[in-house]
Amino acid sequence: METEEKAENSGKEVEEEATEGAGEEPLEEELEEKKAEVKEEEVEEAKPPKEEEVKEEFVEERFYTVPLGKAWLMPPNKRAPKAIRIIRDFVKRHMKLEAKAEGEEEEAEPKRLIISNEVNEKVWSRGIEKPPRKIRIRAAKDKDGNVTVYLAEGD
Repeated sequence: METEEKAENSGKEVEEEATEGAGEEPLEEELEEKKAEVKEEEVEEAKPPKEEEVKEEFVEERFYTVPLGKAWLMPPNKRAPKAIRIIRDFVKRHMKLEAKAEGEEEEAEPKRLIISNEVNEKVWSRGIEKPPRKIRIRAAKDKDGNVTVYLAEGD
C-alpha cells in the first residue's frame, strides 16, 4: 500500500511540474530582463576607474641613494641580509617612522615599513656575498603613515 501512495504522490508531482512548465513564458521574460540588468552593471564596472582610485594616496615621496658599504664589513654569508637591515634603518630614520615616544599613547595600528620585491631582488641579485655598494630607492609614505620602499625609476 505504501508503494501505491508513493506512486500516486510522484504522479501528482509530475503533473504539477508539467503545469508549471506551461507558464514558462513570463519566467523567460523575467530572465531576459535580469540578464539585461546584469549586462548594464558589467558595462558600468568595466569602465576604467578614475586615476585617484588607481593610485594610492601618498602624503610624501622621496628619492634616496642608500650607501650599503657597511654591509661589506660583515662575513660574506651575512652581507645581503645586513644590506636589507641597513635600508630598513635608513628609511626609518629619514622618513621619521619611529616607534612611539615615552609620553605618547599606544596607537591602534603601528606604522609599517614595506620593502618591495624589486628592492629585495636588486640587493640579492648577485647573491648573499656580493650586494651592491649603494642603491637608489623611492620611499613613499601614505596617509596612514605606512612607508613603502620601491626601486627608483630607471634602475
